[in-house]
Amino acid sequence: MAKESFNHRVNEKIRVPSVRLVGDNVEQGVYETNEAKKMATEMGMDLVEISPNQKPPVCKIIDYKKFLYQEKKKKKEMEKKNRENRVEVKELRFTPNTDSHDVGHKLNKAIEFLKSGDIVKAIVQFRGREMTNTEKGKILLLQFAEDLEEIGVPESLPRMEGRKMSINIKPKKGKG
Repeated sequence: MAKESFNHRVNEKIRVPSVRLVGDNVEQGVYETNEAKKMATEMGMDLVEISPNQKPPVCKIIDYKKFLYQEKKKKKEMEKKNRENRVEVKELRFTPNTDSHDVGHKLNKAIEFLKSGDIVKAIVQFRGREMTNTEKGKILLLQFAEDLEEIGVPESLPRMEGRKMSINIKPKKGKG
């Protein structure tokens, strides 16, 4: 298990002449460091430097282990929120000769992706002689985008990228 790296000076590691104490269980103000350390030991807690860049540094009298636990919990919650807000691009692949039943199935998947807030990238893959008739793939993509018109907006017209033609469809605002 990796050790979390929190850069807080605690108790004896605080080597400045005076500190500003804040918190619920003490009278706020500027104290000499030795006096603040003594107050912390009398309460059975630790003197923790919260803001070392201030003049004088800001310290709190708290249980350091509990403080670390709360910091770790906050960090984990922030990471979770960042993960939830991330938008993904989901790809759906077709060929120019894809059957209508298969297109319908992929349409349902695209609706599911758009409702969850993801961007759908529909791709038509051309193989061999299919490259001579790219119009069929373009019609397929335009029809696909039209079927998703209720909940999605195409970002642009279908475009060729080598042997692939693709279109990106993003969710409409206010839907999902």
